[in-house]
Amino acid sequence: MTDALAVRPARPEDYDSWLPLWLGYNAFYGREGATAPSDAITRLTWSRFFAALEPMECLVAEAEGRLVGLAHVIYHRNTLLAGCTCYLQDLFAAPDLRGRGVGRALIEALSVRARAAGAERVYWHTHETNATARRLYDRVAAHGGFLLYRKDL
Repeated sequence: MTDALAVRPARPEDYDSWLPLWLGYNAFYGREGATAPSDAITRLTWSRFFAALEPMECLVAEAEGRLVGLAHVIYHRNTLLAGCTCYLQDLFAAPDLRGRGVGRALIEALSVRARAAGAERVYWHTHETNATARRLYDRVAAHGGFLLYRKDL
């Protein structure tokens, strides 16, 4: 599958093709219906990918004329590195293409872009029950051993 994939930055006109992937990503993590991101948050998120001063970007994977994956990244400073760090916040492959190289292609492409942007590290997290993704992640990166905590405000 990776030979037929093209990974590129999202374009404003990709919104209608990106939206089902975004909704699918959120549904995968149980955020659908009443708990789904609002339309306002969805549109705000999309607009941030194209705002010059936002440290966010969206990469999409395209195959046979359709979007089949997304990667949302955020660049930020790090207290232990001179260069910036790239946080892969969201990664999603179309369900019919899971396990066929979409996630790997997105991670490889964003790693190249992050290095070119001066990042010294790409990192992400996933849910402990996401065994399919964890198999890929264990092959392409090192598990740092950290647990994630959060406090909603």
